Amino acid sequence: MNMKEDENPPAASRIIGIGIDLVENGRIAASIQKLGDRFLERVFTANEIGYCKQMRSPAPHFAVRFAAKEAVSKAFGCGIGVQLSWLDIEVTRSESGAPTMVLHGRGRELAAKRGVEQILLSLSHTEYYSTANVLLAGR
Repeated sequence: MNMKEDENPPAASRIIGIGIDLVENGRIAASIQKLGDRFLERVFTANEIGYCKQMRSPAPHFAVRFAAKEAVSKAFGCGIGVQLSWLDIEVTRSESGAPTMVLHGRGRELAAKRGVEQILLSLSHTEYYSTANVLLAGR
């Protein structure tokens, strides 16, 4: 890294947690088919549902978001339940199209309590599987 003498080095961050999850797209498709909107509204925000439903094949897009929610819960070390709910976690997209994560309610509170300043998110899916990696960084 090249720095001028008058520039400060970037603030050091620490890794607070990492999480990964792998989901079978067919499992999510089956849940959508069996439970419909009841499943979708319990797990995904209105924005996520709107985004995924506009896709030619929505199931992999729902599945990769499901994996992201599981991955962030693993990064926090708490799973989905008392400290963090499905709807506390939302996968969004930046202006460039890169996936980003927004925490709401208890998710935002948990992040503040743990000192999370940044959430790094990577998503990938194929015809059969979806995966997500999350890294929580802060001070």
